Amino acid sequence: MDIHASAEDYLETILLLSRKTGSVRSIDIVGEMGFSKPSVSVAMKKLRENGMITMDADSFISLTPEGEAVAKRVFSRHETLFDWLVKNGVNEKTAAADACKMEHILSEETFVMIQRLAGK
Repeated sequence: MDIHASAEDYLETILLLSRKTGSVRSIDIVGEMGFSKPSVSVAMKKLRENGMITMDADSFISLTPEGEAVAKRVFSRHETLFDWLVKNGVNEKTAAADACKMEHILSEETFVMIQRLAGK
């Protein structure tokens, strides 16, 4: 399944919020990502329809195994790229922003090469 960068960002955010707070609702995503409530609502509906998340009766969001796998992959890429950029002299703010962009567009081949260079 081809997943857009925005969906990957939502899944990564859900993963990180669930690790941080233990439970996630749409309003938490609004606060974390700075998007409007309607935008997050539409995104959650699409993620639910694509089998990436579930919502319980109290509107708590959980990643499905497929959604969790995507979120972990994206987060791992982000961490590796961020660490590699900082290690090579990029300031943390720029490295965070650049890693967020790069995590979505790099081929697997290029990412594996960066992992090797980063010693991971």
